[in-house]
Amino acid sequence: MRRGISAVLFVLAVPSVGIAQNFDSIQVTTTPVAGSIYMLQGSGGNIGLSVGDDGTLMVDDQFAPLTGKIQTAIAALTPSPVDFVINTHWHYDHTDGNTNFGRAGAIIVAHENARARMMGTHVVSLSNRVQEAYGPDGLPKITFYQSMRFHFNGDVIDVIHMRNAHTDGDAAVYFRDTNVLHTGDTFTRGPLPFIDQPNGGTLDGIIEAAWTMAGLIDDGTRVIPGHGPLSTRTDLLDHHAKLVVIRDRIREHAAQGHTPDQVVAANPARGYAEPSAGTERWVRAAYEEYR
Repeated sequence: MRRGISAVLFVLAVPSVGIAQNFDSIQVTTTPVAGSIYMLQGSGGNIGLSVGDDGTLMVDDQFAPLTGKIQTAIAALTPSPVDFVINTHWHYDHTDGNTNFGRAGAIIVAHENARARMMGTHVVSLSNRVQEAYGPDGLPKITFYQSMRFHFNGDVIDVIHMRNAHTDGDAAVYFRDTNVLHTGDTFTRGPLPFIDQPNGGTLDGIIEAAWTMAGLIDDGTRVIPGHGPLSTRTDLLDHHAKLVVIRDRIREHAAQGHTPDQVVAANPARGYAEPSAGTERWVRAAYEEYR
């Protein structure tokens, strides 16, 4: 292996993703998950990390100003630099460090649709933040359509496309032998998940993703969500059940030909999310999928 190293708030489901954040104040913490798998948290999406004899494999890389702190956290676990970065999707709070890690020699891997998004300028719909195209160093060098497999650090690591879920280019990463699943933002801990409909996300897809991922794992699996604390299969199934209830309520309104205002007034997310401007926006966007 190669060696050498050279905000808005997601009010529905995820913590601060930081426009004009003071990254100097952010601390990167490390949580042992299982075996040689760790979860790193700072600002942005949760990072999954595999360290071992083959090198270092990382899932997502947060914001570019945090790269040095992330590298310091990794150096406390292994002298090996990052060999691979798997992007679970293209949003900046998971990929902004790509250019730094790519320049340091890491090979970036993502779904083909995620790479296509990173090659152009797009708007992340929740924050309305413009994400500019990445240069060659920040782009995935290896892509896949349905799935791909690593044999790395004594683990079989499956990278699996979750179709039209959070976006149109989502990947779940399953460390089979260690029994750890990184879901990216197809599963986050919070009232309602961010579904980026203008960029290929759908409520049906995020529900299907939760069911698919739950079918891959067992009750002993440690689940790293896109945002939030380390989780379990039960948490994932609860997330799925919640979204099915909300979707069925929305579908019922659609079958009756109700207007978006009527749907919002009926509060189909009741019992799961408090009424707010964010909840209303989420319900209106979801309702458009079924009208």
